[in-house]
Amino acid sequence: MFDASETGLPARPGVGYKAQHFKDILDTPGTVAWLEIHAENYMGDGGRPLAQLRHLAERFAFSVHGVGLSIGGEGPLDSAHLARLKHLCDWLNPASFSEHLAWSSHDETFLNDLLPLPYTQATVTRVADHVDRVQEVLGRRMLLENPSSYLAFAGAEMGEVDFLRAVALRTGCGLLLDVNNVFVSATNLNFDAADYLADFPVEFVGEVHLGGHFADADDHGAPLLIDNHGAAVVDPVWQLYAGLIGRAGPLPTLIEWDNDVPDWPVLAAEAARAARILEPVA
Repeated sequence: MFDASETGLPARPGVGYKAQHFKDILDTPGTVAWLEIHAENYMGDGGRPLAQLRHLAERFAFSVHGVGLSIGGEGPLDSAHLARLKHLCDWLNPASFSEHLAWSSHDETFLNDLLPLPYTQATVTRVADHVDRVQEVLGRRMLLENPSSYLAFAGAEMGEVDFLRAVALRTGCGLLLDVNNVFVSATNLNFDAADYLADFPVEFVGEVHLGGHFADADDHGAPLLIDNHGAAVVDPVWQLYAGLIGRAGPLPTLIEWDNDVPDWPVLAAEAARAARILEPVA
């Protein structure tokens, strides 16, 4: 069993690391105290990307964020993928490791998407077994991230918050709370994002994500938000985040910007905005 309150990340802003920002991060980090990478981008051997990562790790704490384990998949976890992930975590020794509550593979086929799960007792058991396996192999606690949702299952037996709480209690894992995902899901599925956050078990939260999204409309003209990590954080998400921090206290907070990545000053300004919310409660 892993203690979900333990995290080596500072309760300050971090950003998703992009190679084009390497020199800027070293020269003018501003309020950025830690960096996050996607695990699957660094599972190779040698080369400039790993050399840069080793250099940055001398100055910054790191979070490793996985997107390919398929934690919610029907079948067993891919042992080769898990071994590559362990190798990365062993040499980088990140302060935090996280994955999505989703599935992304079937048999030998890997899908370029994070697909939703029905929130049932059977799914709790399957996801918990997979989380236990990851924590056993890595020898470290993992965080499980709430997804962005575009549909709900008619056969669901519980809400998302209750599902995440059940997995955390059963496995000792922590939770990664993506506030933009909450806002996206609330808009798409017509529930209150503030109520969701008020019920969220913040005692398990080891990391918070903030990111942007794309605003569209469905075939009936209703708002449809797409979680694309390609824009600045919108004001309603900042407001939800401020309410969360006011309730929970300071938490490690990532600015997530993976598509149409801006120049460093823009990303650093987003981190500085998070710092202004964190500082009064630190």
